[in-house]
Order: sequence, then C-alpha cells, then structure tokens
Amino acid sequence: MPSSFLEIVELANGKVALRRSDEDGEPLLVIEFSDDAKNFLQGQYIEVAKAMISAGMQMAGQVIDEDDVIPEDRVLH
Repeated sequence: MPSSFLEIVELANGKVALRRSDEDGEPLLVIEFSDDAKNFLQGQYIEVAKAMISAGMQMAGQVIDEDDVIPEDRVLH
C-alpha cells in the first residue's frame, strides 16, 4: 500500500478530523469541541486540535527503551 499524507480538516458538522488525504472514507481521528470550549478558545480551536494531534503523534512515535520501564506502583499524573 503506498504511503499517504495525513490532513487535518474541519468537517461540515464543526468537528475537527484527521484523515488520509487520498481517501474519502472514515476519519482516523475526530475531535469535537463544545460551543463553550470554542468560545473560550476565541475561535482558535483548529490550532488547539492541531497541537493535540501533533502531541499524540509524537507520543505514539516515541520508543521506550528496556531501561525506561516505569514501575507498576508509580503513579503518573
């Protein structure tokens, strides 16, 4: 399967989606902001969604070394 580019788009229903640019199928990820959140963000919710997606992709791309194992009794916040 050839690699495809990903794009972040605003859907007609106001949700923000991550999808493959060469497909019209179901988005890979959808983020929905409430009207209150959109107002709080002063219309900058697309930029916030981009930052959220970018951070998630960076986290998914990190490789954890065997020496970096987190003890089970450790609480992460």
